[in-house]
This record gives sequence, structure tokens and C-alpha cells, in this order.
Amino acid sequence: MNKVLIVDDNKVMRLMLSEMLKKIDDIEIAGECDSAIEARSFLSKQDVDILLLDVEMPGMSGLELLKLLPDKPATILVTAKTGYAIEAFELNVIDYVVKPVALPRLMLAIEKAKELLAMKHSQLNEVNPEQIFIKDNKVIRKVMLNDILWLEAKGDYVKINTAEKQYIIHSTLKAMEDKLPACTFVRIHRGFLIPVSKIEYIEDGVAYIMGTALPVSETYKNDLLKRLQLI
Repeated sequence: MNKVLIVDDNKVMRLMLSEMLKKIDDIEIAGECDSAIEARSFLSKQDVDILLLDVEMPGMSGLELLKLLPDKPATILVTAKTGYAIEAFELNVIDYVVKPVALPRLMLAIEKAKELLAMKHSQLNEVNPEQIFIKDNKVIRKVMLNDILWLEAKGDYVKINTAEKQYIIHSTLKAMEDKLPACTFVRIHRGFLIPVSKIEYIEDGVAYIMGTALPVSETYKNDLLKRLQLI
């Protein structure tokens, strides 16, 4: 299921886009924001796959928001003007939809985004599933994936926990999630990414790995349950 965030300062437009998205398969509306500033805060706390983004908004434009995001979702600009196209595509925007928006046109843009996301996941799954290399201070170090117990977000850094050692690298949890094999690792919280095989048990919204309690948020609970082979 691809999670979509709608960002537009016009309440009616947000409602229209929301109703259209409900008619498109494999789409879940993660939220709505009425400004780029609110969207930036939202995206710092929750990951989304696709961003429907207006350009001209009070305080901060959609393009200014994109320049600030370290890990951009697949972005579709939805705007009343065509003059931003060149700058938009320089920022790797997937598509540029001009208002008023028709459902077939929005569906085409969403399909483009879904195809790109599927391609990225396919390429990531072709990477060696046994190891990664990280920059540990000035040393490039090999870490075996089977040694990783969990990964934890720490602002602009990620702590990689193993039984023997902890590594802190300059990255985001979303970036790590994209690089690690999806068949092995699952997000359980905006701050935690874990290998399914390391889970000892889950109780009262908490997953335990080697005796350590890690929170499972409602946002990611269904994804986790789908990955567990419950009997």
C-alpha cells in the first residue's frame, strides 16, 4: 500500500484530491497539510511514499519544501500554473499536474509514481542481502545484516545496534529502510527499523529483541502483522 500526503492551502482542493485518491487502487491517504511548513513537520515524523504538493502557499512554497527534504517522497506537483515545470523537474519531480485536476490525469501521475517506487524496491532487492558497508568515522566498515538487531533514528543520524557494538552513521531511517532488503527488515515505528527474524515476542504494542523493548506504533502495526507468519 502506497502512502500519500496531500499538501495544499486550499481546503476544497484537498478534499477533491482526497476523494479522487479513494478511487485509485493501492493508495492510502497518510494525511493532509495546509502549508509546506506543516508538511515539513509531518514528514519529519512520518514517512510517505507519494507527495501531492501545491507550489504557491503562504510562508513557504512547495519547491522550497522539496529543497529542504533530505529524503524526498515520489513527488507530484499539483498547481494552477505551468511556469514551475523546469525547476520542478530539476528537483526530480515525478509529474506536473495542472489544476483543475481530472481523475484520469491524477491516476496517470499516481501510476508513474508507483512504477518508480516499484523499480526502486526491485533494484534494492538485487543488492547483496548479506552485508552492508558503513562509514564509521574515517573507516569504511562491513556490517553483516544478520548481526543487526535494530536500527534507531537519532535526528540526522541512525544508530545501528548489534550484539557486539553500536554504530552511529550520518543518515536517516528512511534512507536505511530504502537500502536494506525489504524481505528482511520492517519498520515498526517512526524511530525503529528491525529485522523480523530477531523478534522474540510482541506484547501490548511492544516488540522484544534480546530483552530490549521496542515500541510498535499504530501507523506500522498492520505492516508488521502482515510480515509475521502467524499460525
